[in-house]
Amino acid sequence: MCVFCKILNGEIPGSKIYEDDYCIAILDISQTTKGHTLVVPKRHVENVFDLNKDECAAIMEACVYVSNKLKDKLGVENINLLNNSGSLAGQVVMHFHMHIIPRYENDEFKVIQPSHEPDFNELDKLKDLLNN
Repeated sequence: MCVFCKILNGEIPGSKIYEDDYCIAILDISQTTKGHTLVVPKRHVENVFDLNKDECAAIMEACVYVSNKLKDKLGVENINLLNNSGSLAGQVVMHFHMHIIPRYENDEFKVIQPSHEPDFNELDKLKDLLNN
């Protein structure tokens, strides 16, 4: 059984700060930055491809709720919402979860995205493929 299922079943502790019918929000034990929170569906689903519409809606509502709570209580003005779906994307716990990572001046957390010149012909081809 995965660590999130164990938390959900009460087998191990979790610092829960939100719960609804579909998901919970718990403080991440690593605390990448102060307030780092994980939003986890109650149903064990491995990745984003397995979520249903109700779970998606509840997870995003929880993300907004928790983000506003972090703003109100910790003065957070910037956050990253992150999900790693699949091992190549960096997923370690194979139970879908969203990271809410508050950002602070000089917090040293990096989300690296290489930049390059766009190839608009390739973008058009990809757009056509995905729209058909």
